[in-house]
Amino acid sequence: MDSELDTPDTDFGVRHAELARGYGGAGDPADPDQVQAMQMVLHLPKVDPPPRSVLLAAAATAVVALCMDRRVGPDGVWEQRFLTWKRSRIRKVARRARGAQWLAANEVDGVTVEVGGAQARAFVPSAVSEVDPRIKRLQIGGTDLEHDEPGPADTELPVLWVNSALEMTLGKAAAQVGHASMLLAGALPEELVRRWADSEFHCTVREAGAERWRELSARVTAGTAVAVRDAGFTEVAPGSLTVIAVPAHAW
Repeated sequence: MDSELDTPDTDFGVRHAELARGYGGAGDPADPDQVQAMQMVLHLPKVDPPPRSVLLAAAATAVVALCMDRRVGPDGVWEQRFLTWKRSRIRKVARRARGAQWLAANEVDGVTVEVGGAQARAFVPSAVSEVDPRIKRLQIGGTDLEHDEPGPADTELPVLWVNSALEMTLGKAAAQVGHASMLLAGALPEELVRRWADSEFHCTVREAGAERWRELSARVTAGTAVAVRDAGFTEVAPGSLTVIAVPAHAW
């Protein structure tokens, strides 16, 4: 355990305020090699892989946990790398790993979480040219997981609803739920984010069909849910709403 993580967390509100200020604004650098991105790795074992919905929940949890980690806060060892990315365009790249690759990935600066037996790691953002070789060699596309039917969502946790009409790959969906968890943390009052932190930022991921999506879109309009609008660089059309995040019912 990092010794600084054993001390009282006095900067939680500062880190939340940074998320609440919003994202991007600086645009992309002129040099494509300096484009900023957060890398993510999904643990996808060959035997008995986790259900898709649970792995996506782990991915979303890892992202928001890193964004609220004290090491990205004032004077933290990850602060400058994190802020450089957050104040540029918010890009995430999801990769997959198993076995020795997964073990090596966990040696790179980041946060690993486990949700329901599924594991994912979010890494401290960097320029695309500076991605650690242990991460850069990992495959982005390829193996997917079947859509599962996990049953009713746990409303004691935030629910991230994925737009099923878009038929996103696992990697694309992982990046989008990562956007959603981060946006939700920034949109919620600090008190509720603290309550979420007490649950280690766990969340539930479900797919929304057309009828459910209409209901959720109405909540976005009413200001009681947060939507991710994709820039359209990969897979979906620019401006597509990919995920809608709803706070825990108990909140």
